[in-house]
This record gives sequence, C-alpha cells and structure tokens, in this order.
Amino acid sequence: MSFVRSSCVLALLLTALPSLATDALPTPGPGKPLTVHFFDVGQGDAALIISPTGKTVLVDGGPPEARERLAARLKELVTGPLDLAILTHPHLDHLGGFIPALRAVGARRFMDPGFNHPSEAYRDLLDFVGQSVGQVMTPTPNPAAPHTLLTIGLGEGVSLTVLWPRVPQEPFLAGTRSDANSNSIVAKLTYGRTAFLLVGDAEPDTEAALLQKPLDLSATVLKVAHHGGRHSSTAPFLEAVKPQLAVISCGAKNDYGHPAQETLARLGEVGARVFRTDQDGEVVVSSDGRTVALRAHGGTGPMLVVPGELTPGPIALGPVEPTSPARSQGPGRKSGEPKREAVVIVPGPTATPAEPGSATPAANERYISLKNSKVFHKESCSTLKRSKSERTIYSSRAAAARERRPAEDCHP
Repeated sequence: MSFVRSSCVLALLLTALPSLATDALPTPGPGKPLTVHFFDVGQGDAALIISPTGKTVLVDGGPPEARERLAARLKELVTGPLDLAILTHPHLDHLGGFIPALRAVGARRFMDPGFNHPSEAYRDLLDFVGQSVGQVMTPTPNPAAPHTLLTIGLGEGVSLTVLWPRVPQEPFLAGTRSDANSNSIVAKLTYGRTAFLLVGDAEPDTEAALLQKPLDLSATVLKVAHHGGRHSSTAPFLEAVKPQLAVISCGAKNDYGHPAQETLARLGEVGARVFRTDQDGEVVVSSDGRTVALRAHGGTGPMLVVPGELTPGPIALGPVEPTSPARSQGPGRKSGEPKREAVVIVPGPTATPAEPGSATPAANERYISLKNSKVFHKESCSTLKRSKSERTIYSSRAAAARERRPAEDCHP
C-alpha cells in the first residue's frame, strides 16, 4: 500500500457570520473552486469532494435504496475513476450503494477504518474492492512519524487530513454505544481560509477523544455526525468546531427522529446555519479558499455565502499522543485491521504517492490472486485476509506476473 502521509496541513480559526446572496459563485483563487456535494441519499451518508485540480474523493456510499440514484449522479459529475473512495465505517446506510457507485465510475484507491464488522454487506464490499480497486488502505499513521497526522494532498493547497482512527498508534475505541460508529473516519478538508469537517457517525466518545488532543478542529462547514442524532454533536465538540454552516444527511420522515431537536438546538447555540437533505435535497458547497458558497436543492436554490476567516496553520498543534486507554480497545479483541506496510512520507500538502523500495521476496513466498481479479498479492497482504473470495495460488512471482499485474496495496 503506497499513499502519501504528511503532517503539513492547515489550522483554522472561525468567526464570520453567514450572509445571503444571489449572484454567481465567488471568483475562485488559483484554479477552480473546491466543491463538495452532500448527496440526498435518504437515511444515510454520501458526499463527493472535487478539488480545484479535478481530484475526486467519495466519502461513503449511502444506503442500498439510493444506489441507482447515487451511481447516476456520480456519472454526471465524475469523469474517470475516483482518486479515492472512503468508507467512514461499516454500516449499511453508509456502504449500501458503494458497489454500484464503484462500478459506475471506478476508483483508484479505497480506504476504510479497518474495524472488523460481521455484516455480510461489508464483506461483499471488501471482496469487490479487493478485486476491482488496485490500492486498499487504512488511515494508519506513518510509523516513522507516529505523532503526526495522515494527510492527502488534492492539489492547489487542498488537503484532506485524517484525525481518527489512528490504529495501530492508538487502539480502536471500545465499550461505546456503537464501537463501529465511534471508530468512524473523521477527516478535515482544508483550502486556504476555509475548512470542512467530515465526521461520519462519530459518537460522543470519539468527540471526547479528539478534544483531548492538541488539534484545531475549527471548520467553516460541519457534516453533522450520525444524521443529527441526539447523542453526537456534543456542546464541547461544537464549541471547538464553531461551524458557520452545518449539513445533516437524513431521510424524510425517518424512523429514528433524525435530526433530534436537542442537536438542532446545540447547533443553533454556536451560530451554525443548518441544512438538511430531507428538506433541502442535495447540498452543494464550493470554496475558493477565501469564501464558501452553499446552494441547496442540487445547486439550484438561493446562494448563501460566508467569508472564510480562518488562519492557515497546522491542524496538529503539538505531537498527537495516545489518549487515555480506559475506553480503548485492548490488543486481545479481534476487531482491528491487520498491520499494513509502512509508506514513504513526502512533505507538503500537494505531495503525490511514492513507491516503496523493492524488496527481495522470501524463498518460500507465495503469491495469491482473488477470483476474477486482474492483480496478484503477496500471501501476507491484508487485503487477502479481509476477503473470502476464491483464490489462485502461485508458487513464484514470475508465474503470477505471467497472468496478472502486481497489486498496488502490497507491491508483490
């Protein structure tokens, strides 16, 4: 697995208030705007990031009932395969439409927390990803710099920084209301004086763990946790984020009562303007690095423009040390992703992937290919450990290379 990890990111401060506007999108800075589409997928989550340079990242795949709509929308917005597909956590309302989405447009890389979950739909997704996506990864901190954050450069100074989880530097949270939710991928997307905080279905335990760390959590736009459920979006967390705009992805008249009135009240207390996919449809947010413009109803509604008054600087305000292990998952619990390869770290927010150095294979090393896959892996590759598909075994690399190409996750 080869993906750049960097601690060079942006820190942000936020004080501006929203203002209504009806003119065109703000004049972009260098290149095109950064755009995030928060899709209307019903009771679930799916968002597409399009960077100024055209890099694309899909965060979650919505529930099964939205799969056709999501795939069609992606085909309208994306040309060529996604640069990265992220599953924040293995629940059906976030992964149910992923396979049709990936079939529709493809993906070069796939990332998920690596949190073990017994869901058959999750296993089916992992099998599909193992066969169709060349590079599969978890957000593992660079072992050579374990106190830094994993940062993915998307060009023109846009960075996507993963704040949680940090396995194996820190164990998964355990004993929470929902351990799968609590170990959602939490990421901060930064561009100039603006930022988006994407939190999956993070629980209060996740928020508390992040608040213990020397992190700048402030953001212009917050993707509200767990569809606006009453337990998440705690007051201390919202005080740290200080969002001007908040987007809640939830289904109309859903059975869970999302979003909760308590959550809406807490968002109001920090001055956030709230948009909901059940009422506002797809929410489209663009940033030129100086201001953020939001349109609801698939980009056809009135425009709301807020200035980005955030000061660029590091997200990690000091070394990111492990938090108290009292509520963390111990090493004996079988729910973590197998250890993956170290990666080469390249400084800078727009760094590109670096290939690891070649290694001489062990004399008894075998090589494996999954059924219908075009690539082969080392036998020790973690992708194989997460898949139940039928497999072909090769006794030598040369034999495997005659029929298939090397996988990008383990570089056999």
